[in-house]
Amino acid sequence: MIRSVLIANRGEIARRIVRTARRLGVATVAVYSEADAGAAHVREADDAIAIGPAPARDSYLRGETIIAAARQAGAEAIHPGYGFLSENAAFAEQVIAEGLVWVGPPSAAIRAMGLKDAAKRLMAEAGVPVTPGYLGEDQDSARLADEAAAIGWPVLIKAVAGGGGKGMRKVEGAAGFAEALASAKREAVSAFGDDRVLLEKFVTRPRHIEVQVFADSHGAAVHLFERDCSIQRRHQKIIEEAPAPGMDEATRQDLCAAAVRAARAVDYRGAGTVEFIADASEGLRPDRIWFMEMNTRLQVEHPVTEAITGLDLVEWQLIVASGGALPLTQEEIAIHGHAMEARLYAEDPANGFLPSVGALTTFHLPARVRVDAAAGQGDMVSPYYDPMLAKLISHAPTRQAAATALADACAEVRVWPVKTNAWLLSRCLRDEDFSAGDVDTGFIDARLESLTSRPTPDRQAKVAAAAAFAVDRASGVTPDPWKQGLGGFRLNQPPGAPMRLYFEGEAVDIIITGLGGEQMTGRMGEEMFAATRLGETEFAVEGETVSVAGGERSEKVAFRQGAAFSFQRAHAAATDAAGTADGALRTPMPGRIVGVEAKVGDRVKTDQVLVTLEAMKMEHALKAPFDGVVMEVCVSEGDQVAEGILAIRLEDAD
Repeated sequence: MIRSVLIANRGEIARRIVRTARRLGVATVAVYSEADAGAAHVREADDAIAIGPAPARDSYLRGETIIAAARQAGAEAIHPGYGFLSENAAFAEQVIAEGLVWVGPPSAAIRAMGLKDAAKRLMAEAGVPVTPGYLGEDQDSARLADEAAAIGWPVLIKAVAGGGGKGMRKVEGAAGFAEALASAKREAVSAFGDDRVLLEKFVTRPRHIEVQVFADSHGAAVHLFERDCSIQRRHQKIIEEAPAPGMDEATRQDLCAAAVRAARAVDYRGAGTVEFIADASEGLRPDRIWFMEMNTRLQVEHPVTEAITGLDLVEWQLIVASGGALPLTQEEIAIHGHAMEARLYAEDPANGFLPSVGALTTFHLPARVRVDAAAGQGDMVSPYYDPMLAKLISHAPTRQAAATALADACAEVRVWPVKTNAWLLSRCLRDEDFSAGDVDTGFIDARLESLTSRPTPDRQAKVAAAAAFAVDRASGVTPDPWKQGLGGFRLNQPPGAPMRLYFEGEAVDIIITGLGGEQMTGRMGEEMFAATRLGETEFAVEGETVSVAGGERSEKVAFRQGAAFSFQRAHAAATDAAGTADGALRTPMPGRIVGVEAKVGDRVKTDQVLVTLEAMKMEHALKAPFDGVVMEVCVSEGDQVAEGILAIRLEDAD
């Protein structure tokens, strides 16, 4: 067995490799950019070496620097993880040339599968079914248009060297083909330096199904069954599961056998994934499933395969890279139950999936399922890398039980102030069509409005936030107001004291009528409520448990169903030197102020744009949360600002 390995990656996959290596007694070396100096994978590895500035091109994508780090640390092997240099054949060759062990497939296999057109020709020769289309060398526009018409509309234009949806265009008919072709070629040459394309028949009800394969250097090759990765947004997977819903045993055997043939055709070694596209319009049938591409690395979604087989795929990678044989034969590998994985991203689904960056001041992930996290409490989410924060993986005897467990787990996610897609994941997993297994790659797009509509706080969230504010306000009067009678807790007013909160500029009026021991009672509108304090950050409200985090002095954040709701106390910090009163507009991320549309004394309306921030190549508008008067303007056009800087402070117009 390899005695030490350098992990040429970061985040969740680096931490994942560290866990298995430590169990096997293999020493680990992490590498990190300037942005990752304090990252979780750096803290957990046995050794860590800096490799350059924050941008990946200056650090994680510099093969020579990574090999030098391996030499410096005395590592025997390099594990590339996924992404970055994991499918770079030249890097694999360089690693081997330096006398290091490459924990990955042969460079020839990486090259063979790297170009989509060549890979499809190779697969067709190996008896692997491929999607009807055009793979020819003639890239003349007229020839491509003729081939598209011969295939039959709609067709899909795909970059030969592509991936991640870049250089891909769907064309409905001849009239739009020329424009789509030109656009696809421009994007392809920009992303890959290669403008060549291929054409495929567009599948109207596509499902993305892939097969995990493994091979060693002793002639053995096996499959570890299939995964369904159809739940996607912008061609990126967000929910994966194994086995695929609706897959009968005969179709499974045909599909998995084809995947093993694909691996053997390129003399594969190690872990790989053969990806197929299925026409699900008539269910899953062997004659309607076609080869799409092969990923010559470990996949993000490998934990669902681990869950249903009981195997550790990173352990298998290290065994094979060390020259060992596969631990099991095909007959010894079986499916046990059903597994699902949800990718937790730092993004705002309600705002076009805009990435979210900043400090993870609150970062709580559920204990009920397996969690492979990229970060920890207090870590920073930077704008330089993939925004995936964690993967949540459930395993249960049935598909429905796995989906319910994962939906519940996503609903328990508590992250602030970074935004996440936890609530979107929970909605997807509870969708009736998803529960029935009626999925395809257009699942989210077909339900975009309902799935991405911004959550709003329910009654329980509002009451819990009010209760948390009540505790804070009374803290200077008695050591623990929850352990005192009502006579000792009056919020400086008689019982029945009013409290006004703001959520995104909308007033929430609550009357607190009593508090004693661990109980609080009150009225919201015409309805009475009761709340019980369960701990420092948890409240029971009418049978529901709500967690509340303290933000700034005038802010409480209530968590419900995977969403975070920030409430401000009316004028609670009007004299705070930091300007943290309600109506404080702060920069959501680092960037440059490109517009200031208000001055002190202006009366402004709800949703009026007051400041425009340019960050991450996009403009972000800071809008008035309510009708008010501008009391303070703290930024000017052209300013470079950090995250959380006070830009504008308003007071309620009333």
